[in-house]
Amino acid sequence: MRNERSGGSVRTLYPALIKRLADFGFALLGLVFLTPLWLLLALLIRLDSPGPVLFRQRRVGRGGHEFVLLKFRSMRTDTPNLSTAELRASGLEPYTRVGTWLRKTSVDEQPQLWNVLRGEMSIIGPRPALPSQTELNADREARGVHALRPGITGWAQVNGRDNLTDDEKVRFDAEYLERQSLGFDLWILWRTLAEVATARGNK
Repeated sequence: MRNERSGGSVRTLYPALIKRLADFGFALLGLVFLTPLWLLLALLIRLDSPGPVLFRQRRVGRGGHEFVLLKFRSMRTDTPNLSTAELRASGLEPYTRVGTWLRKTSVDEQPQLWNVLRGEMSIIGPRPALPSQTELNADREARGVHALRPGITGWAQVNGRDNLTDDEKVRFDAEYLERQSLGFDLWILWRTLAEVATARGNK
């Protein structure tokens, strides 16, 4: 008799293991090669506006558990703790001069390689939401999306990013959950490079 449990474990363990090893290796290489750039960015951020170099914010991760996400600080220190969409709706212009460029090029996301090394994030996955985004988090929980590690980039990011509604983001996240594979991740990574190069969907 075929061991269904064993077969199921093989099918689920190896893809997850390969993804984790790829994440760890990619993040480690990124940290090594990007360190000189980060030192320069740290100096520019400090010269541009008072405050810390890194921005720390609690986000909702795998299994609905919160973690501290890292970014290069792109906003003034007195900026309210709101999502990008909420900041736009409020009419606030919180970005510093260096921060505007960091956001436009998505360089502000690079410190999340530390989150990847720690196992809190993946290179590819749904972008982690704020705890205050209760409806978005509830929809993700209902669609099973919280079973995934959140990503630095993801399927929703290459299909509109900040231009998407929450419903559209969850739909793309759920589609990624069903389609995830090494090939799909590589396709999303390639699409991400194109999005960054043109700054489409990034506000």
